[in-house]
Amino acid sequence: HNPPYNAGAFRFELTFSPYHPLEPPCATLRTPIYHPGVDAEGRMCQPLTTAGRWEHSTRAVQVLEDLLLQLDSPDPQRVLRPDLARELQEQPEEFRRRAEEHTRRHAEPRPEP
Repeated sequence: HNPPYNAGAFRFELTFSPYHPLEPPCATLRTPIYHPGVDAEGRMCQPLTTAGRWEHSTRAVQVLEDLLLQLDSPDPQRVLRPDLARELQEQPEEFRRRAEEHTRRHAEPRPEP
């Protein structure tokens, strides 16, 4: 993880349909996060798992790697919270400060390596 999210651990829930791998899993972030690509319910905009882009050969670990990449590097094309996306663009230092504070308050302690 990169700043501002590296101060804590985040919990994901990956839900598989009975029709997996023909249908994509649904990933939900269970830890609150200050991030333009994650809504208040923990849903993320993840093109990899949309019906039109899903490949049945995609492995769960690839879904998680894509989510982690998205968390570390917010993508202006994957926005669910326009207010935070605007803040990130116009006031990056303020965004980073708020995201770090939010991570300290809500994320779980990171396990020692």
